[in-house]
Amino acid sequence: MPEILASTPDSPPMLLEIGRERLTALVARQLGSLFEFEPSADAAALEQGLDAALERSRRCFVKNLNKYFHKDGQCRFNPFHSGQYCIFLYYLGHSLARQGASSLADRVYYLNRALNGVDLFHQVHLPEVFCVEHPLGAVIGRAQIGNFFFFAQGVTVGGNKGAYPVIGSRVSMLSNSKVVGRSVIGDNVILAANSYVKDAVIPPNSIVFGQDRQLVIKPNPGGLTADLFDLSDA
Repeated sequence: MPEILASTPDSPPMLLEIGRERLTALVARQLGSLFEFEPSADAAALEQGLDAALERSRRCFVKNLNKYFHKDGQCRFNPFHSGQYCIFLYYLGHSLARQGASSLADRVYYLNRALNGVDLFHQVHLPEVFCVEHPLGAVIGRAQIGNFFFFAQGVTVGGNKGAYPVIGSRVSMLSNSKVVGRSVIGDNVILAANSYVKDAVIPPNSIVFGQDRQLVIKPNPGGLTADLFDLSDA
């Protein structure tokens, strides 16, 4: 049965469409089928991690304006929506790692990779609010990433010679765009499809086209991030 997850006084609730008990069983069954899940060793850690992951998912999902995240004015979490489940599994793996359940965190990371085709390691720090559409083929490395981050299929955020990017707030990475190395991406930047930024500084309020040394940077008139997220208290 659907279950309403309690909200904080200043944030709306979220409807978990299959209920917490079924979600717990689903994750355990998927882990057991693909890797391993030992109830005697893993169940307590999973329960604790789920509490944290569901609260983090709620805070994230209520700010997403994607039509699949809401229905009839109610924020909803459907584990059979790939983008939502991808975000939830990232939060679950990250929460498990923070509580010291590193082996279980590794398996949840691998589960996300197997089911959604995304590489989101639990040591990567993604912000409180982010969104992904069609996560297939995306690889997000150990960058510093600001709030209201969006990425699509085939996106890469990665290192170069041991250096990783710093990405500002309200940055959108469209399909197959890449940011690597000592890049600094300002706030309110859109990385256009197939763009490639390496060891470069991109000013705020820009749209980036092109490849590496042949980048084309144009003013960003805004609109995309406001279409993706509720920025009312950003």
